[in-house]
Amino acid sequence: MFTGIITDVGRVRAIEKNGDTRFELETSYDTGTIDIGASIACSGPCLTVVEKGEGWFAVDASDETLSCTNLGDWVTGTPVNMERALKIGDELGGHVVTGHVDAVVSLLAKETVGDSTKLVFSLPPKFAGFVAPKGSICLDGVSLTVNDVDDDHFTVNIIPHTQEHTTFGTLTVGRRLNFEIDVLARYVARMTEVNKKK
Repeated sequence: MFTGIITDVGRVRAIEKNGDTRFELETSYDTGTIDIGASIACSGPCLTVVEKGEGWFAVDASDETLSCTNLGDWVTGTPVNMERALKIGDELGGHVVTGHVDAVVSLLAKETVGDSTKLVFSLPPKFAGFVAPKGSICLDGVSLTVNDVDDDHFTVNIIPHTQEHTTFGTLTVGRRLNFEIDVLARYVARMTEVNKKK
């Protein structure tokens, strides 16, 4: 489990394709405190640490993960939002994030509003019912509040702090981001579906 509060912005330092795809990621984390097998959210997806060294760790991504996320877009030098797994007793500053990506969405428009930035993203129709104004969503691992939602798009506002401490400061129109719906919305939808069948 994660919170969607980014604690490091790392960078892809190497990519190796050998069956699965292995990404080596630079980080400012003390890798001495990271166990092999630990889960780290890397721009959204929860990935398992399979190797590490001073200032870097490696994760493997299957073809399934590449097909369901934007990890296939990564190249050497790509910045990566990072968050270590939530520990019991940690502050839950964002919302409950699982690291299970539901879809990839695209940035449709970007507009400066005061000191903040308004971002408009595409919304796959099958997920329209899971996104609500003032509700939570996760984009590239970042917990965000939805401003407005329509059948095929939604908007969020990014404050300067988020722009400076995540990869959102360099977003350009057309960029594809990993999208995870709120876990509460997921279970409400499932309960509604089951109750309709009774």
